[in-house]
Amino acid sequence: MAHAAQVQRMSRLMFKTLRDDPADAEVLSHKLLVRAGFVRRTAAGVWSWLPLGKKVLANIERIVREEMDAIGGQEVLLPALLPKEPYEATGRWEEYGAELFRLKDRRGGDYLLGPTHEEIFTQLVKDQCTSYKDLPVILYQIQTKYRDEARPRAGILRGREFQMKDSYSFDTADEGLAESYALHRAAYQRIFERLGLDYRICAAIAGAMGGSKSEEFLAPAAAGEDVFADCPSCDFAANTEAITYELKPVDAAGAPALEEIPTPDTPTIETLAAHLDVPASATLKNLLVKVGGEIVAVGVPGDREVDMGKVEAHFAPAVVELVTAEDFVGRDDLVRGYVGPQGLEKVTYLADPRIAPGTAWITGANKEGLHAKNVVAGRDFEVDAYVDVVVVQEGDPCPNCGTGLKLDRAIEIGHIFQLGRKYADAFQLDVLGQNGKPVRVTMGSYGIGVSRAVAALAEQHADDKGLCWPREVAPADVHVVAAGKAKQTELALEIADQLGAAGLRVLVDDRPGVSPGVKFTDAELIGVPTIVVAGRRAGEGVVEVKDRRTGEREELTVAEAVARLSA
Repeated sequence: MAHAAQVQRMSRLMFKTLRDDPADAEVLSHKLLVRAGFVRRTAAGVWSWLPLGKKVLANIERIVREEMDAIGGQEVLLPALLPKEPYEATGRWEEYGAELFRLKDRRGGDYLLGPTHEEIFTQLVKDQCTSYKDLPVILYQIQTKYRDEARPRAGILRGREFQMKDSYSFDTADEGLAESYALHRAAYQRIFERLGLDYRICAAIAGAMGGSKSEEFLAPAAAGEDVFADCPSCDFAANTEAITYELKPVDAAGAPALEEIPTPDTPTIETLAAHLDVPASATLKNLLVKVGGEIVAVGVPGDREVDMGKVEAHFAPAVVELVTAEDFVGRDDLVRGYVGPQGLEKVTYLADPRIAPGTAWITGANKEGLHAKNVVAGRDFEVDAYVDVVVVQEGDPCPNCGTGLKLDRAIEIGHIFQLGRKYADAFQLDVLGQNGKPVRVTMGSYGIGVSRAVAALAEQHADDKGLCWPREVAPADVHVVAAGKAKQTELALEIADQLGAAGLRVLVDDRPGVSPGVKFTDAELIGVPTIVVAGRRAGEGVVEVKDRRTGEREELTVAEAVARLSA
């Protein structure tokens, strides 16, 4: 009886496979997880986990727990329904914007559904830890998080409710934070290797989390929303939002004087370049935005696009908006389609490092139908701040070695941050130091998308027939198929019981009235690593053992099959 739970009979399993893809499914994982009966949509961005899906989710949680415990992490469980005040203290009640689920209780009190728990963990440690002897400490939880996505999509990849492991380290010194960060980084590598995920560790920006050093763990996949750059010649890898280039001024001593030239009907870079017969890269594009109601100009080479995500990250938490026609009214220095950085009044000028001091450009003359050439940065206009704001392209030089970068799409499966003292400062998290004086605690924050990892695995481990789960996360070790009537079913149940008794997790398809063809199709769709078929030679006690991933098949007796699979 101790092994009975290892065998799941599909005749008693709540699941239903679909032959066709869901009408709203765009990515592979969404299609396959729904078709195979792992998840079902409850509402936009909200999903129910069915028995098979919950087994995969639980296996991922188990692996995460084992590796977190191995580095000394202590598991807790904090509430998902949280008061407003802690998030107001750090400014994140407003910073999160529309993505934060806000609600009121019957007494009018403000609450939120937690997207992440830095504030609450900081308060917990402030309450529990008073001396340097209580630190360092690593706390973690696996819990449901919430984010009010504007456009939930891609199934469980981008939902409004999701499972996440978030952990937090608390140390008395920066050296301790670096050590806690390194422990998490190594633990994450072990976790993703055990999960069977192909991943890259990439430099990243901290965003609303704050802090200094930040790295992402990205799983390459066509469905990914992140774009990362990989250098084929060195170990450089980074999210494109985090790539920065050195500012390299040039000598402009012999540059000709600025000259205005007539350029009628050329309000775009394309029309200007065609009119002057010059490459777009010789022109300076100036994008106007509003930040906190004030106009800011962003300059990039004319052949490049502005990455608005980078602009928003630079000005965060302030909101960045594009200018409208109304913003040009009463501004003689702003001529739509002919804006140049020289002569701008009360406008902050932000530029990409490619607009380095000494470089010369063709740009707007701030007059209708006129542009200016030989406009030199640092001579004819000043840059208030240099920020990498262009969209990174394939072939851009590696910041480390200069080799052309390769770009790929990926799913963010983990993110680690050295937060420093941002949250400790907000809540005055101090402990008594060795010298008897207060010491401000320093923190790290580390997340893994547990439910997102299920989707990433489905994206990376599938073929034209269905899912192909790595063994450690699969809903079962062996899928036994009874391909026939009473004799085959009897043998299938017999070998399933023997495999279960040997400690294997077994899914046995004993469904009456279901054809062998449907059972075979479902077995390949569900994706358990090993498929055992009790078929035409069942009377001889012989079964077929098939590797789901490679398709290799072998006929073995029941005893041989049990010995082979339980070895």
